[in-house]
Amino acid sequence: MIDFDAIPRSALPALLRSAPKAELHIHIEGSLEPELIFALAQRNGVALAYESVEALRAAYDFSDLQSFLDIYYAGASVLLHEADFHAMAMAYFARAAADKVVHAELFFDPQTHTDRGVPIGVVIAGLARACADARSQFGIAASLILCFLRHLSEAAALATLEAALPWRQHLVGVGLDSSERGHPPEKFAQVFARARALGLHLVAHAGEEGPPAYIESALDVLRVERIDHGVRCVESPALVARLAAERVPLTVCPLSNVKLCVFKTLAEHNLPALLAAGLCATVNSDDPAYFGGYLNDNLIATFEALPQLGAAEAYTLLRNSFEASFATPQAKAAWVDRLDQVFRAAA
Repeated sequence: MIDFDAIPRSALPALLRSAPKAELHIHIEGSLEPELIFALAQRNGVALAYESVEALRAAYDFSDLQSFLDIYYAGASVLLHEADFHAMAMAYFARAAADKVVHAELFFDPQTHTDRGVPIGVVIAGLARACADARSQFGIAASLILCFLRHLSEAAALATLEAALPWRQHLVGVGLDSSERGHPPEKFAQVFARARALGLHLVAHAGEEGPPAYIESALDVLRVERIDHGVRCVESPALVARLAAERVPLTVCPLSNVKLCVFKTLAEHNLPALLAAGLCATVNSDDPAYFGGYLNDNLIATFEALPQLGAAEAYTLLRNSFEASFATPQAKAAWVDRLDQVFRAAA
């Protein structure tokens, strides 16, 4: 047993920084910092609409998901070669290692690149090589989740999945992201059925800007194992009860939620309510280069803004990150043992 009451709240920032953790909601293209965007643009001869790193960072002022996506896709335009995707992912892994991330499941958007003429094999090869290097250089276990862009057609998603099959061994699952409004999960029923038949894990963004019904259809039609975001589930008590009973994980991204105006302030975030309802909530960074923080930044800012969260909730969120991952039971057990040791030492 861990005596959470013996851990003073003042110790939480250091504890959150030092504890092992998993990150399950990270768009690798969203980790592309302005400095690397400019470096790759120069290397690849890509013209940018911004004169400087500072001008680009100043443009990171979003009113909603779509305004963010517009600049997100523009930033991705500098990614052309396998080395570019490798460099982007390794920059993320260096930051993740500093945050004591021991397991990361990276979302990537192949259609963002293939629509620009970049072969899907170039994308996956660069990211897969980075995942291998992350293990050898940083001790991070990493895997890839191929995401379909929901504002495009299901036919395009099916074609993308088929094109990725030569690199199937590098993929742990598929996901669904991009513009949520007007693009319900059931639009992608066939491609998710195909991915399930291939033995891939299934996740989907739902209940960020979309209604609770989108979460329900992601579960019932797509048969996903994990909901990305999901914070609007609280609008349906029956859904909350179901998520708790079925232990469906939610990959919550607090700083992202504020940046995209899902919540006005971090102090208004419903993470305490999610935990109080017994949901398997986790904290993640989403698109950290654009939303102002990597995983530890999200954790520390969240606990500073929500004083009702204490050591017990910190432990629960970090343990949930391992439980909700697609790692092996043996790996999960080893990470939880390390987590227990860190919290026992702090008590």
